[in-house]
Amino acid sequence: MKIIGIIPARMAATRFPNKPMAPILGMPMIGHCYLRSKMCALMDEVYVATCDKEIFDYIESIGGKAVMTADVHERATERTAEALLNIEALVKDVQYDIVVMIQGDEPLVDPDMLREAAEPLLQGDRKVSNLIAYLPTQEQRENPNNVKVVRDLNGDALYFSREPIPSGKKYSKQINAYRQLGLIAFTRWALLKFVSLETTPLEIIESVDMNRFLEHRIPIHMEITQYQADSVDTIEDLLRVEEKMKSDKLFQSYKTE
Repeated sequence: MKIIGIIPARMAATRFPNKPMAPILGMPMIGHCYLRSKMCALMDEVYVATCDKEIFDYIESIGGKAVMTADVHERATERTAEALLNIEALVKDVQYDIVVMIQGDEPLVDPDMLREAAEPLLQGDRKVSNLIAYLPTQEQRENPNNVKVVRDLNGDALYFSREPIPSGKKYSKQINAYRQLGLIAFTRWALLKFVSLETTPLEIIESVDMNRFLEHRIPIHMEITQYQADSVDTIEDLLRVEEKMKSDKLFQSYKTE
């Protein structure tokens, strides 16, 4: 099976404009995401998908692969789907079986996480797989930038929310709460199915792509990872990640200075 990693990125993010090109130890954040994703041996290719020439030119300047997409997409999944078709149109006689969507705001992503996201789709009839990580503190559970998820007994998603779920209002014991990470694997069918489906109410209310699948009754497998990715949604996040990057072993292998 052929597997491609696609990193959707745009400069016009509402919470943090120009975020993909924000420097972290002298390298734009999107560069960290791209170079680390390229280290995953399971990927046949990795591309950045963007509507911004600045991002496109930067990725090409470091020897990477990028593809231009339309500037109308509100969902990262929609940009990723267009990118897949554009890439397949550019590279003749190639069709990818699995697409791993890698959010461009997790510059500490470990390449092994891409493997963890993709492998469940190699083992049976699953169509979508998403990495999740444990939330150790109440502050992290209440942070609306962390998308929380609850699962059924088979490990599939029940619901995604920016609110703390499950609720602890009537439960006094420890609750194991998890957040969605920016690594989602789709079969080719599932990714193209997403853009053919009607936008759904809970997807809009929560601003979470994957609720569209759930509202249309398409299961999403949730894979727990022990890796600690760190999303950048604010300037404060950027400063925290930069401190972590100073001692990051992977960074030492690709930094240019």
